[in-house]
Amino acid sequence: MTEAVAGGGCISCKRREEVAGFAIVDWHYKVPEKEDFIHIFQYEYPLPTVLHEKFDGRLQWHGTMGTKDVQIGAIFIHNVTYNDIGTYRCTFHRTLNLPPGEKHVTIIKEIELTIVEEANPELTAVISEIMMYVVIIVLQLWMIGVLIYCYKKIYAENEDREAKKAARAQKQ
Repeated sequence: MTEAVAGGGCISCKRREEVAGFAIVDWHYKVPEKEDFIHIFQYEYPLPTVLHEKFDGRLQWHGTMGTKDVQIGAIFIHNVTYNDIGTYRCTFHRTLNLPPGEKHVTIIKEIELTIVEEANPELTAVISEIMMYVVIIVLQLWMIGVLIYCYKKIYAENEDREAKKAARAQKQ
């Protein structure tokens, strides 16, 4: 059981939505001690393509679907092993259709992937679990307080009713 820990995401949003364009997303991988990146994946609408046998059947496109203008270039790696440790480079090749002509923009993001033997719980998950138990205990105590209050009120009404009955019986 291993957990992949990513150091960031691969998102490239346009500044102006009304400008038409299209993007091709490439993913490259570099082993920690090596210098060269290998091309492992490419998404060009509508087809994702795995380009390296090491990742064959293990990479899955989780980026923008249904449009040529890709904004999110995420991939998932399935069956992660220690051999997947390294640097991953995401490259957006975006072509914008501007009035004077096409403009080409390239955006590169690098992500360091580490593997840990045992999944570390996120701080948010730990805090939310603690808060859940605190809320449950507080609500149970509140419910007990409401039950005691209601019981006292009903008991006082019954005592008052019995006192009124006794007073009526004495008058007769």
